[in-house]
Order: sequence, then C-alpha cells, then structure tokens
Amino acid sequence: MLGKTAGGLFWMSRYLERAENTARLLETGQRMALTRTKNSAEEWGSVLKTAGVLDGYLAKYDEVDRDNAVDWLLRDVDNPSSVKSVIKQARHNARLVRTALTYDVWGAVNATWMKIDEATQRRVNQRDLPAVLELVRQQAALVRGATLGTMLRNDIFDFMRIGTFVERADSTGRILDVKYYVLLPTAFAVGSSLDNIQWESILRSVGAGGGYQLTYGQRTTPSDIAQFLILDQRMPRSLHFCCRKIQENLSYLKKDYGFAGPSCEASNTLYDKYLNRRIADIFDFGLHEYIQDFLNDLGGLSRQIEVDYRFYE
Repeated sequence: MLGKTAGGLFWMSRYLERAENTARLLETGQRMALTRTKNSAEEWGSVLKTAGVLDGYLAKYDEVDRDNAVDWLLRDVDNPSSVKSVIKQARHNARLVRTALTYDVWGAVNATWMKIDEATQRRVNQRDLPAVLELVRQQAALVRGATLGTMLRNDIFDFMRIGTFVERADSTGRILDVKYYVLLPTAFAVGSSLDNIQWESILRSVGAGGGYQLTYGQRTTPSDIAQFLILDQRMPRSLHFCCRKIQENLSYLKKDYGFAGPSCEASNTLYDKYLNRRIADIFDFGLHEYIQDFLNDLGGLSRQIEVDYRFYE
C-alpha cells in the first residue's frame, strides 16, 4: 500500500474518534458545571485543557465562559480540533482513499460530514446542544458499524484500527490526567460527594458508566475507576485495551508485509512499560507523572508508525 493511502486511513480514523471524544467531553462539561455552586468557568477551562485546545482558545478569547467554550470545541473553524473541523478533515482523508473503502464506509463518513455541517451552521444554544452531541455520537457509531461490518480484515483495516486506538488511548489518558490535577477545586474535596460526582462524570465521558457498574456495583473510588480506565482488559476505552489493539494490528501488518519497523517493538515496549503494573504502584509513582510519561511515549509511537509506513510519500 502507498504510504499516502495508509496515512489517509490512519488520520481519517483518528479524526473520527476525536470528534466523538470531544462530543463526550462537551457532555461531561455540561454535567460538571452543574456541580459547581460558584464558578463553572473552572470546569470549562478543565475541559478545554483536556482537549488540548486551551491555549488556542485563550489566544482568541480573554476569558473562559460556557458559550464560547462550547462554540470553540464544537464548531469554531479557528480550532483545528473542533468537532466540525475534525469531521471535515476525516471526510477529506476518506475522499483521498475512497477506493480503499467500502461503499458503506464512504457513505457513512460523507453523511456524517453533511449532517454535522448542517447542524452547526450557527452557534448551538444550550437547549439544542444535547441533540447535536447525540447526533455526533450516533454518526460516529454509524461509521464504526459500517467499518466493522463491511471492511476486509486486511492492511487497510489495520491502519484504520491503529489510528482509532492511538487517538482513543490519548483521549482516555488526557481525561484521567486533567481530572486528577485540575477538576477538583481543593485538596479538601478528595473523597467528598463532589469528588465522587466528578469521577462518575469521567466514567460517563468515555461511555464507561454501565460497564463500571457491572464490574464494581455502586461503589466509586478513584482507585477502582483508575483501575477500570487504565488496566481493565475488557473495557474498550481503557489504556490496556487500546494498547493491545495497537499491538495486534501492527503484528498483522508485520505478517502481511514481512516487515517489522521500530514501531512494532515500540508498541510492545509501551505495553510492557505501562500496563504490567498494579494500580497501587501507579498511584505510588504518581498518576499525573504516569499519564504524562505514557502520553509522551504514545506520541512517539504514533510518529514512528508514520515514519515506518511512509505516510507522507
């Protein structure tokens, strides 16, 4: 496969995953802001930080407020990571690699762009926001269903899956990191009802509320939630699950091409370094430090994949 095609598949999938993750973050921001009795701007600042777009936002706006934060994350063309921007980029990449996609996948991606573009022609008010965010999640599920249901399990599928799980691992890591260091107003809130509400909101932001309750019941502790989102092998957005999928799909590419670039070994190193640990050891080391190191190495793995498969040729 040409590197340009592989890169188009990889980034199409990353952008689609990012759109869904950002929509989930926006939903979480709405819920968390309701737990604040005074300044909900702190919550929206944490959501912007989680999405990695706070600096860009502050370059355009003097202060953080709900309406501008929502617009920046959802539809602002000046934000390359807004939902509208990344879906547009996903469609652009899909069109570049259209011959590699099934009719159903291309149709789902194209329909996603048209529907989101129509829904975000103007600022979305608070009353209509839930419906727009639900539309984003539904369309992401439609593309995912078309991919899983119609694509051959070959190198095309592997590059798409690698892009999906690199982006998903990055998102889960960022959510955990910002929760631990930004969302709580003071150290005194740790273990309080506010702390529990915020941890539960984090579970919802990655679609993990139901799975967590099946596993742990009604008990919510930071240790259990971190265990679930980092080390649980069954949870499809945990760091463990994502890294395993990256490993698997890189190993399939190795078999297909008879070539194992440094990225294959780097994926094994990432797994061994970060996911063969107990959650108690992670907290002793420092959750923030652990997540930051993980995200740095994940970014390095992503760049190595691009080099190995010559995405830009």
